[in-house]
Amino acid sequence: MSDKQMLILGSGSPRRLALLQQAGIEPDRLHPADIDETPQRGEVPRTLVNRLARTKAEMIRLWMDRDAAVSDAYAVTADTVVAVGRRVLPKAEMLDEAETCLELLSGRSHRVYTSVCVVNPKHDIRQKLVETRVRFKRLGREEVADYLASGEWRGKAGGYAIQGLAGSFVVKLTGSYTNVVGLPLFETVSLLSGEGYRVRAGWIDPLTSDV
Repeated sequence: MSDKQMLILGSGSPRRLALLQQAGIEPDRLHPADIDETPQRGEVPRTLVNRLARTKAEMIRLWMDRDAAVSDAYAVTADTVVAVGRRVLPKAEMLDEAETCLELLSGRSHRVYTSVCVVNPKHDIRQKLVETRVRFKRLGREEVADYLASGEWRGKAGGYAIQGLAGSFVVKLTGSYTNVVGLPLFETVSLLSGEGYRVRAGWIDPLTSDV
């Protein structure tokens, strides 16, 4: 393995990329794993999110097995679901989906689960599940209508983006904020570091370093 460590982000999410960059980690390649995310019959949120993240990691690992250019890389995959009780809310693509999500979340607590997988250069997979509890204020009809008009909900699990306008709906949050955005940074960085990836290599400013 070369001295330069390669990192693959197995996601096309701009939010996950931005979070890694926030931690000073710049992926060398983006390789989204396109899978069927439909819940299986009777599947609870925790089981669903673990299965989806693991399936993505296994797809990335298979690609790494076949391509010598990435065979000694590290890879990160993740999946996030928003749940009210045992009910998994969709990644809203239609206006009525987003409206239904907001009605369910209004004045209630819900849980956000993200499962993160790291594939190491030996092609082992390490996995971590993170849970955050979020409580929304009771939303008025005009608030819901205005949020829907913003279009910010499109493609977001649960029909909202906490890092945007919907942050003003949050009364209480228990756990990881970055988990709700889409990638729990502490756990992701810990997994990478535990597998030997130099997570702070990008922190060094060449203008201030003596090295």
